[in-house]
Amino acid sequence: MRATVLHDVGRMEVRDVPRPVAGPDDVLIAVDAVGLCGTDFHIFSGESNYNLDERGREIPLSRHPQILGHEIVGVVREVGAGVGDLVPGDRVVVDQGLNCTSAKRATHCEYCSTGDTHQCEGYVEHGITGLPGGLAEYLALPAVNAVRLESNLTSAHAALTEPLACVLHSSERAERATARYSLHGADSARRVRTAVILGAGPAGLLFTKVLRRVLGFDGTLVVADPDPGKRALAEGLGAITVDPHAVPVEEAVLEHSAGRRAEYLIEASGSGAVFETLPALIRKQATVLLYGIGHGGASLELLNQVQWKEPTVVLSVGASGGFDPDGRPSIYRRALRLIEGGDVGVERLVTHQYEGLDAVPSAFERPLPTGYVKGVAVLAR
Repeated sequence: MRATVLHDVGRMEVRDVPRPVAGPDDVLIAVDAVGLCGTDFHIFSGESNYNLDERGREIPLSRHPQILGHEIVGVVREVGAGVGDLVPGDRVVVDQGLNCTSAKRATHCEYCSTGDTHQCEGYVEHGITGLPGGLAEYLALPAVNAVRLESNLTSAHAALTEPLACVLHSSERAERATARYSLHGADSARRVRTAVILGAGPAGLLFTKVLRRVLGFDGTLVVADPDPGKRALAEGLGAITVDPHAVPVEEAVLEHSAGRRAEYLIEASGSGAVFETLPALIRKQATVLLYGIGHGGASLELLNQVQWKEPTVVLSVGASGGFDPDGRPSIYRRALRLIEGGDVGVERLVTHQYEGLDAVPSAFERPLPTGYVKGVAVLAR
């Protein structure tokens, strides 16, 4: 089969690779669409490498090339002899992470047993930790990692299931945290009045949608991003937006919070320069959700000013969640249903589509096109 292979930093090409074989509890899917994530761009550029050896050292791409892509939608082509709830022709979204349920372990590790599947002791991921990802014609994986679509939602839009699941998981971690302020606190004095989102990329916009349409937050929501198109999308969701190149974000937050600053802040940019503005934006004992990855150039010294305010800092990654009775990941199914039902619309987030495997390498070229929010590789035959 054909696949896009990242064989060195910044070097990707379409190659012929062995077609995967589905085991007795697996499905073989023909890949329809793959969302292009910031994590993919970080691996491509060499900023990140999550394929580690047994000592935790990075395995160079030149020694172990990777097939990227973890926001995957496809069509079941083959099912293993032990699979009774999926059939060829079913359209599915993929949970790319393999955990205790994926491996059919008789006893779950302490993380999977509490729903923290992304931290499974045996956790590995297709498209991230060295296992082949979705930027290929076919992918084989455990059937319990494939969640069936129940609508005619396009594959390009269904590809946002994984990032929405990550946002849901992060938001729920923040809500569960023992913090002074909460979105729906019984005590009005301890309720979040002002929330700030730094970055209006796909994650920041999904956080905006989740806050407004899933969690029902009706307070002041400030979203900061230099891109006018992204700010327009956030404004359409009921956010006040700030161009940080034109107005200091601190000044805007002070104005719209009546001087209180933010009780809840989501860092969704991954930018070191943006991260450095954080101490001036938060109220004492605020909740800070760190979602963006990267932050190159930011100094640890800035944490001194954060520490003085005693915030509750929530770190989150991936789409952890429990399992439905059929063994499938609850949070992926819930995210998919929110998109299918229109509760979280994603149509305007997908701004660029790349048709076929041969177009995929060009999707990683920088600078990104004008108006870019989210790219999806559409591989359907």
